[in-house]
Amino acid sequence: MKKLIATIIALFTFLVIAFFVENKQKNDSLATPTVGILQTMSHPSLDEIHRGIISGLKQAGYSNNKNIKIEFENAQGDQSNLKSMSDRFLQHNAKVVIGIATPAVQSLANEPGKTPVIMGAVSDPTGTGLVKSLNQPGGKVTGVKDREPIKQQLSLIKTFMPNIKDIGVVYTSSDDSSTSEFKEFKSLAQKDGINVHAYTITSTNDIEQVAQTMAGRVQAVYVPTDNTVASGFSSLVKATNSAKIPIFPAVDSMVKSGGIATVAVSQFDMGVLTGKMAAKILKGQDPATTPVETVNSFATVVNEKAAQKLNIHIPQSIINQAKKKGSIIK
Repeated sequence: MKKLIATIIALFTFLVIAFFVENKQKNDSLATPTVGILQTMSHPSLDEIHRGIISGLKQAGYSNNKNIKIEFENAQGDQSNLKSMSDRFLQHNAKVVIGIATPAVQSLANEPGKTPVIMGAVSDPTGTGLVKSLNQPGGKVTGVKDREPIKQQLSLIKTFMPNIKDIGVVYTSSDDSSTSEFKEFKSLAQKDGINVHAYTITSTNDIEQVAQTMAGRVQAVYVPTDNTVASGFSSLVKATNSAKIPIFPAVDSMVKSGGIATVAVSQFDMGVLTGKMAAKILKGQDPATTPVETVNSFATVVNEKAAQKLNIHIPQSIINQAKKKGSIIK
């Protein structure tokens, strides 16, 4: 009988302790909100945005393992990963989720429920149906629009190559943001009498073949904000360098990886703004009435080393721009 009583007491004690531990974990979970960050794939541009998001959250008073718990997932360009990772954030009761690049945001937005979704760099939020309007998003999605200064980028190319007549554009046909930028660039270039040759890819495996096809047909290449091209950018640079064709990318990190020059938004700054917007939602702001924001300051980035390889003269006006606001990679 004594053994039975001792066993009952031990079991009761165990159940009481388990109850309090479980409730403590639930309370801790409620006290420390989870912020989910989903990145479409790895490459320098998106990595910079991610780094900026962490900085932006910190600047707004939120630090990982202090007053928020950050869960980070990278889908590595796999659509099925995007879905399963988005599901996981929902299962973990994330208070706010952040998508880096359009596919990640779309995956998070497609999840059921009302968990707020913050866009980290989406070129066309309305065209993709993520928000109803930039001023009144009208749902659970708001965030940062990737507004690259395409008109200024075209002007920069013409400054380098005033007699340019044919330019190739490499982009992913399934990438809504990239396609949107391509259309804007084509419209502006054609108004200036420049022939635009479109070269679409479906994966990084297509890049080398596309580059060989362009050789002899174009005088330069423009690359919009494109995650797939960015992932295989080294292959594109290698092929175009062999053909002595300069690349003018839309994104600063691509210039650092072998492009000639650009006028662009800082990817890090976009990330910082994204983090700060996520902080607003954590503090109770409604995404439906929180306007989409953009980074409105641009910097000129020039790769002197890449220009020298192709024997391309860098105009003094471009050098002055980069010195005033931007950087020169030597």
